[in-house]
Amino acid sequence: MTLSIPSGSTAIVGPSGSGKSTLLRLLNRLADPDEGVVRYRGEDVRELDPLELRRRVGLVPQLPAPMPGSVAENVCLGPRLHGAEVDPEPALRLAGLDPSFLDRDASRLSVGEQQRVMLARALALEPEVLLLDEPTAALDEDAKAGVEEALSGLPGISLILVTHERAQAERVAARTVRIEEGRVAG
Repeated sequence: MTLSIPSGSTAIVGPSGSGKSTLLRLLNRLADPDEGVVRYRGEDVRELDPLELRRRVGLVPQLPAPMPGSVAENVCLGPRLHGAEVDPEPALRLAGLDPSFLDRDASRLSVGEQQRVMLARALALEPEVLLLDEPTAALDEDAKAGVEEALSGLPGISLILVTHERAQAERVAARTVRIEEGRVAG
């Protein structure tokens, strides 16, 4: 499969098992290709330091996975792993959560709130690209609308959104790529 994804917002759509999530894992180097090359800004991702790549290309997983501790501790996790201190409030606001959440136990939040914490955790790294794997799949309509609103308001970050929902792709992304059986489909 040959695919070039420009800056901006792109939705990857297709049926279950078509390779959408695998594509995100390849872009973030959570997996390496069996054949071929995955490039980020012209460089083979296998030549880049995985931790540095993951700081530049952040991933928000489909299922929220907060670490034990407060929302603030979760949001600051990535920058701390890179030796940086960060104010978690701006990332939390960008993700659509009020700073009053900072001291709350992340594991006791609703799934929708946890998903926004995952988004804030990725945003705290100030990535160039944000990979989103079905970020609203487990959410009710209000929570989904909140996450979509947060995504549409992110300044200067390219988005690659994996979704089953064609309508969501149209709401959130400037372009859509359809994948079927691991290949770009017409």
